[in-house]
Amino acid sequence: MSLHDAYARITPYELAFPEPDAVDRLIADIAEEARGRGADPAQPHEFITMGAVGAFIRDLQGSDAPPEAIHQYGALVFHAVHFREAGCPVYVLGAHAARYLVGGAPSGAPVPPKPSGYLQLPQHLFWTAGAEGSPPESIDGLFWTLSSTGMLHILLATGLRPDRPGFGTVPVPEAPVSDASSWMGIEVRAAGGDFSSTMPGGELDGLCTVESSGEILKLLARFFAYVTAVPSALVRCEPATGTDGGPTASLFSHDRVVLDG
Repeated sequence: MSLHDAYARITPYELAFPEPDAVDRLIADIAEEARGRGADPAQPHEFITMGAVGAFIRDLQGSDAPPEAIHQYGALVFHAVHFREAGCPVYVLGAHAARYLVGGAPSGAPVPPKPSGYLQLPQHLFWTAGAEGSPPESIDGLFWTLSSTGMLHILLATGLRPDRPGFGTVPVPEAPVSDASSWMGIEVRAAGGDFSSTMPGGELDGLCTVESSGEILKLLARFFAYVTAVPSALVRCEPATGTDGGPTASLFSHDRVVLDG
């Protein structure tokens, strides 16, 4: 299976929110409402109850959207707002660096490089196990947001494919970032090895399968630690042009994460 890590592909943020001004207006509305209510929009349970957020989601989904849409899309909007506020930091994990992180824990401290960001994985390298009866889905990447109380919130983006619109999201239970050092070396699976492929033929292509939130926490903590320990592993890149039939490129400048040192 052909992997792709040559440049930043279009992100779930760009697909879901093609008008950045709309997110900027939402950020302003949230700030005003938060001041009036004394609320903390960095806490998901407070963010989701804000009137500005509810109105934004209803506008996205239309007037006939079911009541559960607020919860269905709330996590994505939460990460989108904080991602935008942080300056839309995108990190493109190269395949060699990804395999290095899967293979072992780096020596650095797992400190997030930004309070919010998007880590884009090599296309088709990491897969979700899929719900019962559903085929595996390729993981495009993950959003993270660090709250004011030190809790790390993560949302996976899956199933970005040129042959169909949209994408899937998988929320990961919140966890204290103060525990991130312990995530790097934990063995999550009882058998088979963390990240080992459970797909037929997956081991031949060196593919990775994610079966639990523990593996996501482990990978993210190792990414944090690696870029802390090896700052030269981050290579600043401008948006790709002339992609020669490859995946649609992101319009964001980004940091490519390479294997260095």
